[in-house]
Amino acid sequence: MYNYLIAKKLGGKFLLRIEDTDQARYVKGAEDYIVESLDWLGLHPDESPQGGGDFGPYRQSERKQIYKKYVDQLIQDDHAYYAFDATEELEEMRNRLKSEGVHSPKYDRSVRMSMKNSLTLSQEATNNLLTEDNVVVRLKVPANQQVTFEDEVRGNVSFDSEELDDKVLLKADGMPTYHLANVVDDYLMRITHVIRGEEWLSSTGHHVLLYRALGWEDRIPKFAHLPLILKPQGNGKLSKRDGAKFGFPVFPLDWFDEKENELFSGFREMGFLPEAVINFLAFLGWNPGSEEEIFTLGELEQVFDSGKIIKSGAKFSYDKAKWYNQQYVIKKSNRDLAELIRTEIEPKAGRKIEKNYLEGFCGLMKERVMTLNEFWEAGSFFFTESFDYDQKTLRKKYKADNFQHFENIKTALEKTKDWSAAVLANSIKSYITDKGLSFGAILPVLRICLTGTMKGPDLFATMELFGRKSTLSRLNNGLAYCKSI
Repeated sequence: MYNYLIAKKLGGKFLLRIEDTDQARYVKGAEDYIVESLDWLGLHPDESPQGGGDFGPYRQSERKQIYKKYVDQLIQDDHAYYAFDATEELEEMRNRLKSEGVHSPKYDRSVRMSMKNSLTLSQEATNNLLTEDNVVVRLKVPANQQVTFEDEVRGNVSFDSEELDDKVLLKADGMPTYHLANVVDDYLMRITHVIRGEEWLSSTGHHVLLYRALGWEDRIPKFAHLPLILKPQGNGKLSKRDGAKFGFPVFPLDWFDEKENELFSGFREMGFLPEAVINFLAFLGWNPGSEEEIFTLGELEQVFDSGKIIKSGAKFSYDKAKWYNQQYVIKKSNRDLAELIRTEIEPKAGRKIEKNYLEGFCGLMKERVMTLNEFWEAGSFFFTESFDYDQKTLRKKYKADNFQHFENIKTALEKTKDWSAAVLANSIKSYITDKGLSFGAILPVLRICLTGTMKGPDLFATMELFGRKSTLSRLNNGLAYCKSI
């Protein structure tokens, strides 16, 4: 989303590039899921595998030959080399370094000349080994160089090349690693800004070295490394397991993990509006510098400033996410809400709901719910006359001596011609006052008779929406139940 906002703020283009070079981690259906998620959120790419563009293909797995050209250039210019080390040999090197007191052993300048690679082998031996299955290409990190770049979030960042390992650029299966593929693609696709998570900050030194080695130093993009989204308690990075454990979504849409045979809930399916999710996410790591919290996507495109991205991690608050959603639910028209919830309400109600009734229901309920799913949870009694009664409250509030008063109210309702909330309220309240009764003795019982619960919107507005026939039917059923307890 931050990539999208920066692109739009600066009048640029937002690209969707599928980085699928790690075949071991390839997940079936993931690309379609990404596309659907972006579409739901309204983050429409200007260039993508689906929509095309001037710099495709946009799947890295389809750009294999492009990367080979630049690998060959790096090797020819002595900025990279072939490595033939077997897994066992790499493990032996790490164990040896650990025994010598090296805390984090790595394949770098200090060990490369003792390993099995094209720097230590003859040209003939190298050529013979190039046909084997375990050939990789590594970046030859230069000695004694300062690698410095300006990060939009973290300011000046500097690495000593002595700290950097010789990253693998091309894997044994012929696929590039993230490091090579992204540098090449960012250059060829004319990317000006790279916005990614802070876990990639430590790799950016290698990327700057690659730009230098390929002669592209004047085209290094601007980097912005974003803070992590933290667990609600703030202790560590938010994970999908946290969502499953605590019952909140961390995915945009439902995602079924075939490997784990587990369904992880999405914001969409849990009743969130995409506009609310966008607004919520914008404030996870950014602040406009004012007290205002409600921004549409279009407004965010205008005000977003990468200089106001925070450096520290942002705690994920599900309560705050629901608060945002509630603001957007309240702002939505009854007509739009009715269409959004119809597909959930009608199957549960077991019938088609008349348009005006559903819109009226939304008008009564939208300030009482936080998600679209709660419309049914909080207001299912609007769609059925068969429900459980709040027996505990009835036992406290209903008095047999008042039964005739309820019958009299029912008779008055039968004669009422103007079935509006105001008239109904005036009629019932006048009766209660005239008879010297308390509102607390009548209205709670009346509400439970009509809806089964003490929770709900204004009683008289509810009666107006029910209509005369349903209200009287519900009242008959409720009074019969009162007599039975």
